[in-house]
Amino acid sequence: MRAHLGDHLVIESPTTGATRRDGEIVGLHHDDGTPPYDVRWSDTDDVTLVFPGPDARVRPPGHPSGAGAAAPPPPPAGPPDPGDIGRRLAAERERQGLSREETARRARMAPDYLAYLEEHPADPSTATLIRLAAALRTNVRALRGGGADLPPGQGLALLHPRLSDLAPDECRTLLSTHGVGRVSVTTAEGPAVVPVNYEVVDDSIVFRTAPGSVPAAAVGSEVAFEVDRLDEAMSQGWSVLAVGPARAVTGPEEARHLSESAHSTPWAGGEREMWVSIRPTRLTGRRITSDGP
Repeated sequence: MRAHLGDHLVIESPTTGATRRDGEIVGLHHDDGTPPYDVRWSDTDDVTLVFPGPDARVRPPGHPSGAGAAAPPPPPAGPPDPGDIGRRLAAERERQGLSREETARRARMAPDYLAYLEEHPADPSTATLIRLAAALRTNVRALRGGGADLPPGQGLALLHPRLSDLAPDECRTLLSTHGVGRVSVTTAEGPAVVPVNYEVVDDSIVFRTAPGSVPAAAVGSEVAFEVDRLDEAMSQGWSVLAVGPARAVTGPEEARHLSESAHSTPWAGGEREMWVSIRPTRLTGRRITSDGP
């Protein structure tokens, strides 16, 4: 018998073949997938060490539980291909600065199983998602990608909110090294605010665009650039505003250095080889936290 993390261990009746008990395999003790296994039983939610007997068999997640179900496929070749849930798990965990071990401890699961969820397409049970959401202080809907097309901030306000100003050094820290922000520019049609992928290089905010585009209108004028982050589950967040003159990066060496050190290509795609640099002359920010017990 061989199994993979996330498979189900099914205990059948020796006479009828009907399922008597089943659980999710959340821990392996041998690299080749042979027993014993750590199993989280569906009827009790307890995790126990199991040495399967002749009445036990393994089936992949989502596979029919009836007799004659196919054996689990071998692990996929090549690099891991995390599914949407795995990517969201890893991104939220890393955003909060949590290790896999700490997250797994909070969610009461094996670290190897969390690694499996983050690195492979998987369909964890609702109970597993509830524990992970609680460990990451978010909700199951967010981990599944629900609300991706909704504007942020639809959660209830805090009972005792506290709005505090951020010091310039803290604003620089929150800007980090790269991300997605919004630049406010004045165009022939009026004011516009557009999102851009940005980098922070030598205290300047730089982004790539195309000549003649809306973000390119920032060149030669003073503009506002804003970055924020909302924690929907906790109704908390912060916002940083940078104001300063924008210029086009015309030096070939400087432009090449920016292109080679960029963390990602613009999400909008297309030919966007024009670099715009904003040198902030004013950097302010605010944070909303709870002031209650």
